[in-house]
Amino acid sequence: MPFFEAVRLALQTIRVQKLKSFFTLTGVMIGVMFLIAVVSIVEGMSDYVENDFAAKIIGVNTFDVRRWPNFTPNEDDDAWRAYLRRPRLVKADAEVVRTSLPAQFKTAIVNETFLPAVSPGIRPRSVQAVATEASYFDIKKFVLTSGRAFAPQEVESGSRVVVVGSEVAEYYFAGLDPVGRELRIAGQTYTVIGVIEPQGSVFGFSMDRMAIAPITSPLARAIRPRGDYGRITVQAPTRDILMDGMEQVRETMRGFRGLGPGEDDDFALETSDAALSFFDGIKSKMILFGTALPAIGLVVGALVIMNIMLVAVAERTREIGVRKALGARRRDIISQFLVEAATLSVVGAAIGAGLGVALAQVIAAVTPLPASVAPWSLVAALILGAGVGIAAGIYPASRASRLDPIAALRQE
Repeated sequence: MPFFEAVRLALQTIRVQKLKSFFTLTGVMIGVMFLIAVVSIVEGMSDYVENDFAAKIIGVNTFDVRRWPNFTPNEDDDAWRAYLRRPRLVKADAEVVRTSLPAQFKTAIVNETFLPAVSPGIRPRSVQAVATEASYFDIKKFVLTSGRAFAPQEVESGSRVVVVGSEVAEYYFAGLDPVGRELRIAGQTYTVIGVIEPQGSVFGFSMDRMAIAPITSPLARAIRPRGDYGRITVQAPTRDILMDGMEQVRETMRGFRGLGPGEDDDFALETSDAALSFFDGIKSKMILFGTALPAIGLVVGALVIMNIMLVAVAERTREIGVRKALGARRRDIISQFLVEAATLSVVGAAIGAGLGVALAQVIAAVTPLPASVAPWSLVAALILGAGVGIAAGIYPASRASRLDPIAALRQE
């Protein structure tokens, strides 16, 4: 039987026996649906981490100088004890970092944590408090919808001014112009001088709940009472010279801290690549666990298809006998049933792929999880569907091909 004739016959069977075909395809549909949904969410998260998370949380073309790495998923107790013995970042370290870099690099000292903010008549709420320098606004490329950012002179004088995110402005000063009004953070009063345009959210965490004040203001001490710094953020003008800047900072810091050639760094230099590698580990686990359920669905689907094809062999015994009597070879019978099984499975995979795309979009709409349908996953789903059908059809096809044509012709 020609290939397209076998496909036509399989499609005709689906059309005539709708209920049986539906149950036949259910396992493959469910398996592929969840597979596409999982892959779409993982791909969406991967794109989101690379394009939004890394840019918003860490910054573009930046690296951080820290006491220890910010992303430490697998560190043991000994490693943490070694981290705690490291010297803290202080003003002298910041000066060393600045002097080691060419003028085109930008730097900003950053302390940040969550602290309660208070305004008269408004319930206190936790905000992301950031104490930093004026260059931080350029590094993060913040655009202000009203007011202004604080100037280097205000940093030098320790002015109690604050630039707030749009969510903070709306919550504490709804219906009012926030600029010029007062906001108390950690017991100190600050004057709002600017509002940052909406930044959106990262995995459900709002980037608009921030309040940014000078590093020399009381907010810095409220965040880090010891007077040390959380990190020093450095931005290179281009990606090409970022690594050169990191190596220059590493050499200068090692010399400043008196580290010998065989000693490990007692500080950490971290780029967005650290966050991405951290996510890659999570991504692989998500794919592993996320494909377990689809795999079960595909196995069930394969068993159902095999069972239905065995029933089809029994129902079409006489047809097989006639074909053999007319000269059909064993491989012709095998090809016919394999094509029919593969066609059934591919149809189920196609329907499952459509449902998977819809499920991924629903999840993206009602949860913080992003979703991005990868074209390769749709092609892979169809190939996988065909593979499941062929695997499920091998035994029924082989059984059909071994029928004795004389006995088959006697079958009523």
